[in-house]
Amino acid sequence: MTSEEIGKSEAQKPATQTAAQGDAAWVLPEAMTGRASPAKAAVGDKPVFAYIASLPQPQRGIAEAVDALAAKTLPDLQRSVKWGMAYYGVGDGWCFSCGGFAGHVKLMFINGAALEPVPPVTPVGMGKSTRGVELESVDDLDERQVAAWMKQVASVPGVGGKKR
Repeated sequence: MTSEEIGKSEAQKPATQTAAQGDAAWVLPEAMTGRASPAKAAVGDKPVFAYIASLPQPQRGIAEAVDALAAKTLPDLQRSVKWGMAYYGVGDGWCFSCGGFAGHVKLMFINGAALEPVPPVTPVGMGKSTRGVELESVDDLDERQVAAWMKQVASVPGVGGKKR
């Protein structure tokens, strides 16, 4: 799969195509074109907070709520920006990611197919076992369910080995 195919979904293709055709009425901020943002990879809280602050509303508010819930739910939370999204982990490896896209925020759980209940969205290009939710507003964030998923996914080894 090419890097251009990663991150595209049916809902995102029209915005990408119209932007490529130069239709100014459909041009989205660079981070909202259906691909992950150009945020540079960096480990730590500051890069993640900067990434979240760079998102337009309502994506910023949703990402802030997810980040706050993660911090409240997982006491040893570690943050990083990878592949243009915020990644979260506890211990050894990364457990879930949160990224802003046109019209929604993707909250994706690595090894999410093993969660109970299994989150409803299977993302394109993020691995066969990744599952998550797409949030269009802060009201879409079911804090009780998402916190339960965060605890479940953090209880098993994460992906990517030791964080530096």
